[in-house]
Amino acid sequence: MTKQKTISKEITIEGIGLHTGKEVSLTFKPAPINNGFIFVRSDLEGNPIIEALAIYVTNTDRGTNLVKDGVSINTSEHVLAAAVGLDIDNLIIEINASEPPIMDGSSKLFIEALEKAQIIEQDAEREEFIVTENISYYDEESGSEIVLMPADEFQVTTLVDFGTKILGTQNATLSHLSDFKKEISKARTFSFLHELESMLDNNLIKGGDLNNAIVYVDKTISDITMEKLKKAFNREKLTVQPNGILDNLKLYWQNEAARHKLLDVIGDIALVGMKIRGKVIATKPGHKINTNFAKKLARIIQLEKRNKIPQFDLNQPPLMDIEKIMEILPHRPPFLLIDRIIELTDKHVVGMKNVTMNEPFFVGHFPGAPVMPGVLQIEAMAQCGGVLVLSTVPDPKNYLTYFMKIDRVKFKQKVLPGDTLIFKAELITPIRRGICNMQAYGYANNKLVVEAELMAQIVRVQDPK
Repeated sequence: MTKQKTISKEITIEGIGLHTGKEVSLTFKPAPINNGFIFVRSDLEGNPIIEALAIYVTNTDRGTNLVKDGVSINTSEHVLAAAVGLDIDNLIIEINASEPPIMDGSSKLFIEALEKAQIIEQDAEREEFIVTENISYYDEESGSEIVLMPADEFQVTTLVDFGTKILGTQNATLSHLSDFKKEISKARTFSFLHELESMLDNNLIKGGDLNNAIVYVDKTISDITMEKLKKAFNREKLTVQPNGILDNLKLYWQNEAARHKLLDVIGDIALVGMKIRGKVIATKPGHKINTNFAKKLARIIQLEKRNKIPQFDLNQPPLMDIEKIMEILPHRPPFLLIDRIIELTDKHVVGMKNVTMNEPFFVGHFPGAPVMPGVLQIEAMAQCGGVLVLSTVPDPKNYLTYFMKIDRVKFKQKVLPGDTLIFKAELITPIRRGICNMQAYGYANNKLVVEAELMAQIVRVQDPK
């Protein structure tokens, strides 16, 4: 399994926001395991956080814009593409404005900064969505389509048709993520002249410059438009080159536009929130279809997680029977809610409980329609996790486990007499100072019935004096 990655130290870069034209300071910071990518607005009270997730995409005009609780991050795609392109999993992106600096219009300078911060492995395995069948999204209005198909690694192909003679049809392919830095990262953002005129008229691209964007001249430039452009870009003279590009900018590749679209696809699909093993084929991609596809894929992944039921052979002798469990846990009947331990490692535990009509709580809890109380399902999961944390000390009988926090609890199905409950608890972070943070799931009848984040602390029992 591949280990998660972050950076070893903070690094700050500064530049101009594309649309605001204001100075922006952006700091990349190391992040803990399972953190993912998050933005932090350091210029606002409380330093609000916006997770880089597709559910927060509000609009895609001139970039991918995220909003959470009224706090926004605009044009997030180039920064996220750099993080994905360097195979990073966890990153804090602290910024003192609503949009990252445009830099040179690509991901190149973000890549350089992250490499200077030194990418390091973390002590946790990476979770990856492995594509097993084609997943597609089609936008009838634009004719754009994205298809994700099985592949041995993450790959992206973009097929673009700009409908203009100056560019026509282009394509670009990234076969290996390790090639992102060399083949894709320095592909710059671009605009057509007719789009540029509209943005100028709407007081946008205040930070735009001919050094951070390629302008393709797809129409005759009027004298009025030329004067607007000179003023906007602070130039005394502007010319159209034979290749149809405004001023003297040189292309890195003839298909640089298609490569930048590929860069955007990677940055937008990062909003799925998980690494993907599969091949993306994007036809006429844009931020709208990219992020709509990311939302669809995120829902599919979430549903698959819920329905992915671990399989265990319950006919095999247990790792711990009830007697051995009582050697570790201080609980006793009728409040001992775990019958067996099936698996136990330093990072996870799997336990089992047979729910019978003889359970004492059924006497008073819906006796006419017996249902296992949700709070006892949580308690059973916690006891299962208690076996995990107490197994890390040499003398578990001398310790007690106390709840510190229960978070993100969800009950999915009723648990009835006759059900066999399977609990799985796995560490979110390593156990430190007796504090254990776990993600726990409960399954019955091949369905997820309960899930929660649990935090507990083991405390040594004081010897009586």
